[in-house]
Amino acid sequence: MITLESTDAAGIEQQAADLDFTLPIEQTDAWAQYQNTVDGRRPWGAYVIKQDGRTVAFISLIDYETHGYHYLRSVHGPAWIDKPSRESEAEVRQALIKAVRGKDKSIAFLRIDFWDYEGTFPVLSTVPYNETVIVDLTGGDDEILTRMKKRGRRDVRKSLRESPAICTDETDQAIADFSEYYEVMVETAQRDGFSPAPMRDYVDMLSSLGSDHARVFAARIDGKVVAWSIVALNRDHAVYYYACMRTEVMRQLVPDKLLYTICCALGQRGCTQIDLMGIGNDFAPSLKSLNTFKTKFAEDTVQTSAGRDVPIKKGFYRALTMLQSIRRSLRHKENSGK
Repeated sequence: MITLESTDAAGIEQQAADLDFTLPIEQTDAWAQYQNTVDGRRPWGAYVIKQDGRTVAFISLIDYETHGYHYLRSVHGPAWIDKPSRESEAEVRQALIKAVRGKDKSIAFLRIDFWDYEGTFPVLSTVPYNETVIVDLTGGDDEILTRMKKRGRRDVRKSLRESPAICTDETDQAIADFSEYYEVMVETAQRDGFSPAPMRDYVDMLSSLGSDHARVFAARIDGKVVAWSIVALNRDHAVYYYACMRTEVMRQLVPDKLLYTICCALGQRGCTQIDLMGIGNDFAPSLKSLNTFKTKFAEDTVQTSAGRDVPIKKGFYRALTMLQSIRRSLRHKENSGK
């Protein structure tokens, strides 16, 4: 039998630590406090999920207000201690629906991660993934390199020999003044066809999470920032959260050198793994452009649960999906007419 023990992000973090279980950064109290600084978001609550009295998972939920309605998001939650059975996951889904309905009548739907998609819907927005690359950071710099695919080892070694970039941890500099780093993100967005978040968003993330939970690594050529990454940390796990690069250095193996530098630096800090945050497949075809780079850093990819929507207000959610379908149809017609 599944039961939910109501608490907050700090509560699940303490109970996870008692079990020596590392939560995803998005399930921590530091993340909840960071989300509280973002307009339209606030920590909503959290649950310790138990099965027959034994703790099996944790979930921290953030209330998102958008377009006049509310939904709850839990990135990488529920965080299961062990991969759940289909039946257990379905029971947790029903328990969460009941709990949310009983506590907050304003919530339209949940957006949480599932292994089994039955009873859920594709997300209305964002791009979830169900496959990723996790790099083992244990054993030192040489071991990190040895465990890569052959082409990964080749490209990293070539970058160490030939790339003029100097790669270092620049967390303190980035927090003091992020403008030089943001210019690289703007150029990346223009090249790759997406809209960058406002600079304030990156600054708030760094300042709110603090250097214990967020680090900035940058590559410079002739003193100029040409690439950078933000890495999020919780205990001994790291996540490759944001990355960008100037077009002029795309052929100079700068990303290879920078990511290897990150892996080595994090390994020296005691991190045991870094999650490269998703690759493309049939579930997430728009991410396939990331595969060539990311997959060379580990021999195997890793399956993971993926973000899905769970309606709370079913009629309202149907209306949202219909509206989205109409918008997509109109965009398609507009693009076809060009």
